[in-house]
Amino acid sequence: MDIDITPALERINEMATNFIASLPNLVLAIIVFVLFFLLAKGIQLLVRRVAIRSGLGVGAGLVFGRLVQWGTVLAGLVIAASVVFPSLQAGNIVELLGITSIAIGFAFRDVAQNFLAGILLLLTRPFRIGDQIIVSGFEGTVEDIQTRATFIRMYDGRRVVIPNANLFIESVIVNTAAPTRRSQYDFGISYEADLEQARRLVLRAISTVEDVLPDPPPDTLVVQLGESTVNVRARWWTDSRRREVIAVQDRVIAAIKRELEDNGIDMPYPTQKVLLHDETSSGRAHRPALAP
Repeated sequence: MDIDITPALERINEMATNFIASLPNLVLAIIVFVLFFLLAKGIQLLVRRVAIRSGLGVGAGLVFGRLVQWGTVLAGLVIAASVVFPSLQAGNIVELLGITSIAIGFAFRDVAQNFLAGILLLLTRPFRIGDQIIVSGFEGTVEDIQTRATFIRMYDGRRVVIPNANLFIESVIVNTAAPTRRSQYDFGISYEADLEQARRLVLRAISTVEDVLPDPPPDTLVVQLGESTVNVRARWWTDSRRREVIAVQDRVIAAIKRELEDNGIDMPYPTQKVLLHDETSSGRAHRPALAP
């Protein structure tokens, strides 16, 4: 039985002819895409430098540079596709991109939400890389702000990755928003002690501690009359970084204790008076009668 392979050969010949005919367009499309790719890299570097010089920061420059780079590469891909497939109209490409973007938006809604929140965080800059913040019960130093999440290094060395959407909608405490920070400590003195003398001694002790800022000056407040002590609050200002805050607080508390003890100011423990009664009915029933 003879098999006619002529149609197959004609089909292969036609495909080869079409491929050879479209080869110049394919080469041109590759060249166009490579040029756009290289142009995108250069534009990315330029945008990063402009963003950094304008004060937006390294993170914002990196994100905006990537956005411009992706947009330029996408434009190059569209133009290259138009060169390879001349029948492909711009309207068809726009329509295809629109449908695709909607589908991607539904599929990656959380990713898009975090991405937009990251862009807004980089634009508004409520905090920057290196700031010490508290959010969602986590406290640490901001290491990096990316388009999807923000990386925080906690003080015990662990890293926390927080989605940008959470940072955008939740309350964030920025401990280093200002260069200085106020600390306080409450302690109690006995009711018999001279209150004004104790306050003068505390202020003198605080003023001798290194790294306590003289302006604003330290102060003391009577905050409560306790059961066994008069409670006083000492307040002072330091650098806002946590390492300085903790170190200065340690020296301040030690200086207050030493100064009060050296001058005879008592800081008593809480005391309770316990009265024991045996005037119960059972006690009276078994108690022997007193002799007249």
